[in-house]
Amino acid sequence: MKMGVKLIKISVVYFVIGVCIGLGMSMTHSFALTPVHVHINLLGWTALTLAGIIYHLFPQAAAAKWAKVHFWLHNIGLPVMMIGLIFVVYGNEAFVPVTAIGGVLVVIGVILFAINVLKNVRASS
Repeated sequence: MKMGVKLIKISVVYFVIGVCIGLGMSMTHSFALTPVHVHINLLGWTALTLAGIIYHLFPQAAAAKWAKVHFWLHNIGLPVMMIGLIFVVYGNEAFVPVTAIGGVLVVIGVILFAINVLKNVRASS
């Protein structure tokens, strides 16, 4: 499966998770998981959908080694960060380092994505 399509399909899974968290918070009137809901929707659904579209439109960027590294860092880091954050928002400070490690992985992945876009996305000639 091509990188762009893979990212778009994974982003839809994040979208469903984020929407379900939002619905759950709405039904229970407990909004403690708002940071998790927001991060899953922004970094999972929106960012990965846009990355997938970019990789689809610019196959030279999708073929670069940076694309694969970005894919794995983002999709390992985001769940780690979100699981850690769930524990943190419910008062378990021992999970702050887990949240931070996941966040750092995502940030590195995003930086590599940016480098890839800057190096490999260009107008057709």
